[in-house]
Amino acid sequence: MKEGIHPKYQVVEVRCACGNTFKTRSTKPELPLEICSACHPFFTGRQKLIDTEGRVERFTKKFGAQTSEQRKTAAKAVKASKAATTKKTATKTTKASASA
Repeated sequence: MKEGIHPKYQVVEVRCACGNTFKTRSTKPELPLEICSACHPFFTGRQKLIDTEGRVERFTKKFGAQTSEQRKTAAKAVKASKAATTKKTATKTTKASASA
């Protein structure tokens, strides 16, 4: 390695917008973050909406807010109605072929 051409690699404190801080090494003197592993929904398992210019509010107003439980019950209801419709058509075709 040549001397004097590489940036200084130092210990820095990383600060997240949620208030979490931790130390790592970097060539930059400080690292500000908007979201970290302590507040990211993938790692925490809870949903935290970051609203930018009212987009989330506009989406929920247009499509309605649904929880995962509501989606599951709606999917079950659709599945049950499809099964009932299929059963009725199968019964009608069986009766039609029996009378012919």
